[in-house]
Amino acid sequence: MSNSSWGFLLLVFSAFFLNLDAFELRKGQKTERISGSAGDVLEDDPVGRLKVFVYELPSKYNKKILQKDPRCLNHMFAAEIYMHRFLLSSPVRTLNPEEADWFYTPVYTTCDLTPNGLPLPFKSPRMMRSAIQLISSNWPYWNRTEGADHFFIVPHDFGACFHYQEEKAIERGILPLLQRATLVQTFGQKNHVCLKDGSITVPPYAPPQKMQSHLIPPSIPRSIFVYFRGLFYDVGNDPEGGYYARGARAAVWENFKDNPLFDISTEHPTTYYEDMQRAVFCLCPLGWAPWSPRLVEAVIFGCIPVIIADDIVLPFADAIPWEDIGVYVDEKDVPNLDAILTSIPTEVILRKQRLLANPSMKQAMLFPHPAQPGDAFHQILNGLARKLPHDKSVYLRKGEKVLNWTAGPLADLKPW
Repeated sequence: MSNSSWGFLLLVFSAFFLNLDAFELRKGQKTERISGSAGDVLEDDPVGRLKVFVYELPSKYNKKILQKDPRCLNHMFAAEIYMHRFLLSSPVRTLNPEEADWFYTPVYTTCDLTPNGLPLPFKSPRMMRSAIQLISSNWPYWNRTEGADHFFIVPHDFGACFHYQEEKAIERGILPLLQRATLVQTFGQKNHVCLKDGSITVPPYAPPQKMQSHLIPPSIPRSIFVYFRGLFYDVGNDPEGGYYARGARAAVWENFKDNPLFDISTEHPTTYYEDMQRAVFCLCPLGWAPWSPRLVEAVIFGCIPVIIADDIVLPFADAIPWEDIGVYVDEKDVPNLDAILTSIPTEVILRKQRLLANPSMKQAMLFPHPAQPGDAFHQILNGLARKLPHDKSVYLRKGEKVLNWTAGPLADLKPW
């Protein structure tokens, strides 16, 4: 390592890097205003700008599924559950479907977990088809547009492609019946078959109360330069290696496992959240999908996210200035991570930390219960409001059909 790099490291460890409160601004902390259109959009209030009608479905599509496995309330795809609960009491909800701008179908397609808590999306297409058949048979609104004024929460790894392996997800494609609907999904990758034009990309769910319970005093300095905990290889699903994370995580481990600047490990300590608050940079590499809850955790704890996922579409990208608060590193440049990060000027790091300290930035990444102004629920509604008014072309002529109800794998056509 060059003398300049070591000098920078000493400066980092000796300077008082702002330790940022995840939920409220502490007295005396410096923040920076989110300038331009991003800041204005981030602080928009959706109330009064749209009305949403929530379909009342039989409980087998949502509540009974959750009762069967309450773990679904805490996994990273739980946004579909909390969005439903939020809308039921939201001021944008209307009980009169004739005045609705948008229609929402509450289907918990990710709440089918393995014993170790991983969601299996294999039943999701049949479940979603069943719900759409139900609303199209009992209400007239789907048939007017074949779903073009409907939105669905589909927070699987690859959204409405409904498979956890990318090659299989690409092969399946987005569920045909959702081709005209707006999809609210965690998956976001440019030019990918599983990202539909007009989709709203949202953060994965991270438990707000759990993170709040791990806050540390703001006087503790950021003594870790680069932090990461997680898999570097997925031997079970990628026995030959190299395909998982397109080799990016393996490159992190092979190049920096012995580097004193990097605190990286597969172990997940009980001090994980505290450690992130002691770190300057937090690695947010792709896994099987481009994103992970680390992105949310980094923002909440004021740790500058190092985004390693080519062509990623980040949550609420029109509202959050990701380039200003994070660092992008191409997957091919992972072997140069130490040089890239140590070359960032101190004043740039401090500005990113001041932006991360802005409470509105943190709030937009969270699905709190009860909801709070500017949170992820409101950012979703803001995204829907910006799509209004609907173009006249979304309304079909009498007798016109666009979607193919019999398209897709034969297994998806079986009754649910």
